[in-house]
Amino acid sequence: MRNAGPSTSSIRVMQSFGPPRPTTNPYIHMLDAALAETAGVEHLHFDRRRALLGRYDALHLHWPELLLRGSTPSRTLARRAFATALRLRLSVTRVAVLHTVHNVRPHSDATRWERRYLAWLDRRVDHRIVLNQQTELAPGSASTLIPHGHYRDWFAAVPSVPSTPGLLSFVGLVRPYKGVEDLLDAFASTASTAPGLRLRVAGSPASAAIEREVRERAESDARVELDFRYLSEPEFANAVMESAGVVLPFRFMHNSGSALAALSLRRPVLVPRTGVNEALAREVGPGWVTMFDGALTGADLERFAAGTRQLPTASPDLSAREWASAGDSHRAAYVAAVARRRSGARS
Repeated sequence: MRNAGPSTSSIRVMQSFGPPRPTTNPYIHMLDAALAETAGVEHLHFDRRRALLGRYDALHLHWPELLLRGSTPSRTLARRAFATALRLRLSVTRVAVLHTVHNVRPHSDATRWERRYLAWLDRRVDHRIVLNQQTELAPGSASTLIPHGHYRDWFAAVPSVPSTPGLLSFVGLVRPYKGVEDLLDAFASTASTAPGLRLRVAGSPASAAIEREVRERAESDARVELDFRYLSEPEFANAVMESAGVVLPFRFMHNSGSALAALSLRRPVLVPRTGVNEALAREVGPGWVTMFDGALTGADLERFAAGTRQLPTASPDLSAREWASAGDSHRAAYVAAVARRRSGARS
């Protein structure tokens, strides 16, 4: 049912994201669409003036560290000034605060000021939304489990393409914590034992430094293909589907939209062994999620590549990740957060 707008029974919720753009994380696109269709939720995009002066019942945070950082020193300073004013607003009003725990810690290094602010904001949160059952919260924290939705509908319009036997890929933004350098080192060790394997790294580097480091590691191996550019959603899907399997050698992984995107496109994934990934492997069924222990090795890559030669007949089971129920689940979390804040209970 489409949101009919404000009413006495609607809860007014401001997200920490603005109107999604083409480059916005697909999770945000899909959540935005789900909330817009949810009866009983007045869904507001983030607006700094409204955040400080407007009326809303709850503020829903996703990656709160992004509120504190700008692309230039002057913009970062302006964002800090806004964050300080927002702290005052949240300290003197009964606006409920929710946080979707995408990561158990920020991916990027935080400054001392950011760490202090984020610690205060974490204490101010009334309700947390977790994407998996393995997310550990402080005792007494109020929370709702809403699994990260799949990407099948998101990629539905992209024509299917056949996989290329022996082609392993890393697809997505190239960032230090994702371990692409480790992947290249492991892949280099397969030169004599699996000369027919190929590796593609496709995605935009986070910095010139990491691009340079990856290029240096790859330059001596003709089996490696680098495609360093921002990928549109169809290009991302094609890069995944052309692969026999997708390798995600993250040095730290909690929730992974990349893994779900690959599985949504019926491509197996190689991921580090964690409690979250073990649960994902059980959920989607045998043959789709392969895990490695400790540092990624060439043997891990060869074992994974061998497994991609015969995929299961059944697609990965992602039935627990339908977006149709996500809006109602979020509304229930919003109602609980507002009730908790207004009752004076602390998370």
